[in-house]
Amino acid sequence: MENMNIGHHISRQFNEELEDVRNQVLIMGGLVEQQITDAVKSLVEGDSRLAEEVIENDHKVNGLEVAIDEECTQILARRQPAASDLRLVIAVIKTITDLERIGDQAEKIARMGLHLSQMERPKGQYYEVQSLGERVIKMLHQTLDAFARMDVDAAIKVSQQDDKIDHEYDGIMRKMVTFMMEDPRSIKRSLDVIWSVRALERVGDHSKNICEYVIYLVKGKDVRHTEYMKKAVED
Repeated sequence: MENMNIGHHISRQFNEELEDVRNQVLIMGGLVEQQITDAVKSLVEGDSRLAEEVIENDHKVNGLEVAIDEECTQILARRQPAASDLRLVIAVIKTITDLERIGDQAEKIARMGLHLSQMERPKGQYYEVQSLGERVIKMLHQTLDAFARMDVDAAIKVSQQDDKIDHEYDGIMRKMVTFMMEDPRSIKRSLDVIWSVRALERVGDHSKNICEYVIYLVKGKDVRHTEYMKKAVED
């Protein structure tokens, strides 16, 4: 495992500022993870009250993004960080953008859950959303853990899960198209499911982005859009 520690500055206050902004990202990440978990649960269980809570709580995610971004701006202006400190601030700014977008996807799933709660529920109880949701939530949790530990090896391993998410998403899409062709009455419900699993697939993409920021933070190398991430970060 390769990671990076902070807290090596002469200025104790600077150390505390960097540690605080990193902790704020983890708080935001925890909220976003709960939002996705609740959104999927609300859809699968037809819980309209929980769906409404997810929608209502989206402003908390947005508020954290604004607050953390402002804190990063103040650090850049006052401290003029360089090297790994600058990479940390940049990585945080990029990470909270992806977390905010994951929050948006949670809200979208919750809205689809509200629509579906008013329709006749299929025999499968939306198991396709539940299955993909569990995989995506696990990836997001492991992504946040890699960020917390600044663990490059974990970030590489977690990012590779995105391919499995894409594969499962493609399978669900084919299934939904088949349902709509065989029974036009299922079109409205199938479209809501499609939008929901599309949102989950996007969460996987955003989680992968955060993993790439972890690698950039620790290694100082931008591995975005590279085919072989492992090779790209080798010394």
